[in-house]
Amino acid sequence: MQTLDNLLFGLEVALTLQNIAYCFIGCLLGTLVGVLPGIGPVATVAMLLPFTFNLGPAPALIMLAGIYYGAQYGGSTTAILVNIPGESSAVVTTLDGHQMARKGRAGPALGIAAIGSFVAGCIATLVVAFFAPPLAEVAIKFGPPEYFSLMVFGLIAAVVLARGSVIKAIAMVCVGILLGLVGTDVNSGVIRYAFNLPELMDGIGFVALAMAFFGITDVVANLEETDQGDVYKERLGSVLPTLQDIRTCFWSIMRGTSLGSLLGILPGGGALLASFAAYMVEKKIAKPPRNFGEGDIRGVAAPESANNAGAQTSFIPMLTLGIPSNPTMALMIGALMIQGIQPGPQVMTERPELFWGLVASMWVGNLMLLVLNLPLIGVWVRLLAVPYRLLFPAIFVFCCIGVYTVDNKVFDIYVLAALTGVAYVLLKLDCEPAPLILGFILGPMMEEQMRRAMMINFGDITVFVRHPVSALFLAAAAILMLLIALPSLRAKREVALQE
Repeated sequence: MQTLDNLLFGLEVALTLQNIAYCFIGCLLGTLVGVLPGIGPVATVAMLLPFTFNLGPAPALIMLAGIYYGAQYGGSTTAILVNIPGESSAVVTTLDGHQMARKGRAGPALGIAAIGSFVAGCIATLVVAFFAPPLAEVAIKFGPPEYFSLMVFGLIAAVVLARGSVIKAIAMVCVGILLGLVGTDVNSGVIRYAFNLPELMDGIGFVALAMAFFGITDVVANLEETDQGDVYKERLGSVLPTLQDIRTCFWSIMRGTSLGSLLGILPGGGALLASFAAYMVEKKIAKPPRNFGEGDIRGVAAPESANNAGAQTSFIPMLTLGIPSNPTMALMIGALMIQGIQPGPQVMTERPELFWGLVASMWVGNLMLLVLNLPLIGVWVRLLAVPYRLLFPAIFVFCCIGVYTVDNKVFDIYVLAALTGVAYVLLKLDCEPAPLILGFILGPMMEEQMRRAMMINFGDITVFVRHPVSALFLAAAAILMLLIALPSLRAKREVALQE
């Protein structure tokens, strides 16, 4: 009953005129960036961070959340119609979705993607509502050693689940931690790694870093792609799937929702991992006849349900533990810190209107997205005709204005330019930026918790293994590193990631 009362309280917050408006803006922008290939939710959230300064915490987070899970809806449109995923989690949808479109069933494919996402989003919201409070109650009892070990485990898990080389992922985490340590030491007041530049006393700006790695660099990389796909010109017909389609997809949607809800919580997981896993599971256990890769509607329903469920349950570790499970959640933590709110279990007790308002807004947002995606498919298809090269100047200017408005300092533009150069080089070296941004967010927190634990225990480093929960997290991190070091498991990981 307590949870239901809290959800009703959250609906009161979410259904205020201001929050409905920002939820709609977020869902609309999310669908738009999902439809347009190359502009993902991470880049969009990064670009909009400066513009949330003058909003309250609840409207800001509701809008940014709408962008994230809204992009999961919109990404399926281009994946099905032109075989180009608008968002990375929609990659799997191209396999069967585009084949359905080629066979004249683009409408039902788009319809089942929207319905699956809606059902998964509603169920995942309940998962967040029922599982986040107990986790927050446990987290409140954590001390500095437990928090430090939890963050170590989170970073190691993100490395293991990151695409590409493990060595490169570890290196990116280390670089992110080092960048996060630039500025004034909170304990001694000493300025570190600032190269005698007074502008770096407060550290490297999070907004500049996020825009460099996920905004401008992504856009430049997409400009290099010569194949932008052909605009879909066939008649869509009805976007409502038949009753038989819904019967066929019912258990696929349920399985995708369950798997996505679970994998979304894991560090490094989220929507991308959930969609791939759901498709692989569906291929193995779906009832015959199986036509996966040739236009099987279950190959659309399962991953689309999983990616939306994973997108929403990824808020659980961010809100309850202060641990981001993916780059978008790292940006959400940045948005909270900009508002002067320390992410963690205290958010639920000290700012219940923020937590429960965000949870309830997911229901409102999913309903909005169903309305936006089914009747307006024709509008989204026409947007695909906009040449991507025309969007780049606007995005570039938008990023520069956004960075400048944070502190009204030209120096921040120079930081953005320097970090963009670094980000582009790292991109060419196949270094994934996600571990870096997680290291940048968690690095200073890890240092603070480690030093606090050492001070409380008079410099005794064994405190991290004497506390059972802390020792458990460290042991789990060590086991993960040992497992990924085994050649056989590393080969299986690379094969899975290639698939």
